[in-house]
Amino acid sequence: MSQNAYETTSAIAACARPEPVGATESRHTERPSTGRLIGVDLARGLAVFGMYAAHVGPDPAQGGTTGFLMELSHGRASALFAFLAGFSIMLITGRRTPKSGRAGRQAVAKIVIRALVLLAVGTALTLYGTPVEVILAFYGLFFLLVLPLHRLSAGPLMVIASVGALLLPQLLYAVQHVLATREPGGIWTWPAGADGILSLLFTGGYPALAWLPFVIAGMAVARLDLAATAVRIRLAITGLGLAVLGHGGSWLALHMVPGAMSAIAWSDGAEGGPVASAWWSDTWGYPVVGTPRTLLVASPHSETTLSILANTGVAIIVLAGCLAAVDAFPRFRRLARPVIAVGSMSLTAYVLHVIAIGMLGIEELPGSPLYVLLAFVVAMAAFAMLWSRLFRRGPLEWLLGLATKPAELIR
Repeated sequence: MSQNAYETTSAIAACARPEPVGATESRHTERPSTGRLIGVDLARGLAVFGMYAAHVGPDPAQGGTTGFLMELSHGRASALFAFLAGFSIMLITGRRTPKSGRAGRQAVAKIVIRALVLLAVGTALTLYGTPVEVILAFYGLFFLLVLPLHRLSAGPLMVIASVGALLLPQLLYAVQHVLATREPGGIWTWPAGADGILSLLFTGGYPALAWLPFVIAGMAVARLDLAATAVRIRLAITGLGLAVLGHGGSWLALHMVPGAMSAIAWSDGAEGGPVASAWWSDTWGYPVVGTPRTLLVASPHSETTLSILANTGVAIIVLAGCLAAVDAFPRFRRLARPVIAVGSMSLTAYVLHVIAIGMLGIEELPGSPLYVLLAFVVAMAAFAMLWSRLFRRGPLEWLLGLATKPAELIR
């Protein structure tokens, strides 16, 4: 499968397979690199279904096995999306070696066009009025902000991602305190007009200041020789280490720093379940603007250094596992075809599920019965399988390809 084919990508992760699932799969044994890229689609498909679980699945607070499985998707699915978005930027601009000359300029222009389309589509979906915190506009800004880094090698990208994870959450915390207003009664709120670029950068559900490290980490991983078994093993070990460092470090901090538990329990605006789960789960609730000790939690949507480390680790583990699984187990690859098909048209899958939430009048997210989630998953998987047998790209991916055609006029 050519890298150029991957330039006609979906905008969530900017990557879509250029041929039907079955056709790609049938030639896997002849071209091992194909399996590697199918692994990326598999990871993206899992991220799509994780997003579905976070939006139309049962409430994790209900507990039990179902609640635990639902909680695993919250925040981690969107972090995996951001990580894979960085990976896909490199697929467009040159994964192992950056494109140069005319091809390089065209690739950069395609990324810019994708970013603008994402901003427009994300804004439109937000105005559609569902309770979903639509991520697309944030992704558009992410693409623009990291684009100047696309020519860097894996080493510098890893350093930038690491420094960003260490520093940006603290900067975000400081900026949010400056922007927020303390109302009578001790409740923090954002001032009127804290939308648009302020929301995308600082106050929204996926503030760029805390989410850029995911994208840059994905760019760094994309530079590696992912066909090498040794590289995959090191990736898996690195991912596991980051997950343990993030979640384990949070658990230790919350239990060893004097007053940490009581501080986050009484943070203004916080509500939810037991604060003892704040080292890994969002069920404890999190404040609009917390105390300095809230920086010790690692719940997925807390935007702290520890949460970024943990979620990046989980994303790396998922990607490494998907890459290995599709190469090593042909039978598994066949079984995973519906998920792979969904991953190949992730923009379509995301937009359709937001529209469906609005059409069905779902107002409480999460909180739907399990059968609603299963219906979303089955319907999208069936649609993706049928579509991929007839067309090379998903419907919105095809439209996105048309939108980026002007970039080919660049000389």
